[in-house]
Amino acid sequence: MATKQEVRGYLAYWFQLGKKLITANGKASFLPQSVLDGDRYSEEFEECWQKILSPESGDCYLEGTHETIAELLTPAWEMLPCSRCSMPVAARNVGMPTLLCPCNNLPNWPNTELPAPREPIKTQDQLKTIRDRLQAQKEGKNA
Repeated sequence: MATKQEVRGYLAYWFQLGKKLITANGKASFLPQSVLDGDRYSEEFEECWQKILSPESGDCYLEGTHETIAELLTPAWEMLPCSRCSMPVAARNVGMPTLLCPCNNLPNWPNTELPAPREPIKTQDQLKTIRDRLQAQKEGKNA
């Protein structure tokens, strides 16, 4: 089952590549201009996420997909990496897989020469992880 955090991260990754959120039965779309703000999601992205969760928004889905965000939040779905580009994609737990990855119509993607989309990074936590990994390597060589 995909958690709210996983679905939220899924949208954040694809928004960073310019995929829009389609709503109002295909009549409207929106794309936050900024997704990340340092170690958190941007206020604009958070407002977008709240709109998505609002019942007044109706069915919302990521451009290039057919599954609604409401469907992705049910136990029938999980987030897995795309076999082509490693970006998160929705996959059914049981039954037929989704037809296409949202990357299918992105020209020049995957592009390993550009920074990949990411989730917010807490700099101090990341530095501690690197420090711990280096210490473990050092201790392993001294043993």
